[in-house]
Amino acid sequence: MSNHSRCAACRFLRRRCPEDCIFSPYFPSTDPQRFACVHKIYGASNVSKMLQQIPVHLRAHAADSIFFEAHARIQDPIYGCVGIISRLQHEIYANQRELASTQAAISFNNAQQAQAQGTQIQQLQHADEAPGFIGPFHMDQSSVDHHYHVPGFLSEKIHNL
Repeated sequence: MSNHSRCAACRFLRRRCPEDCIFSPYFPSTDPQRFACVHKIYGASNVSKMLQQIPVHLRAHAADSIFFEAHARIQDPIYGCVGIISRLQHEIYANQRELASTQAAISFNNAQQAQAQGTQIQQLQHADEAPGFIGPFHMDQSSVDHHYHVPGFLSEKIHNL
């Protein structure tokens, strides 16, 4: 017998675990349920073939992915990991809608604040234009028309007010 203990796959399959066992690095004897899930969905032969076709440096990730998919399929036999992906996409969509709504509320509040500040400024300007007030910002109507490029027909309407 070899110096290493049997991996979870070889224990599950009740066979001797060779030194070059394809399952040994990815299905340790400390986690027998990991291989049981994979075996139930894919079968030992199919998993062995899949792992052998993958470069050695990617096999650990592949074994993790195979386990995740098998476990998801056992938990949800109809949708498996597609159900998880669908739920996550729905959460992302809901969060994007909430973010857009929050951003719109912030923009609306900022616009209201700007409008309120503008109203306060206008009120202060109107207070400065009170009858009898001659201050540093006083301008006659012709200078206002010239400075702000008020069209002629609007200038007349403003004068008539």
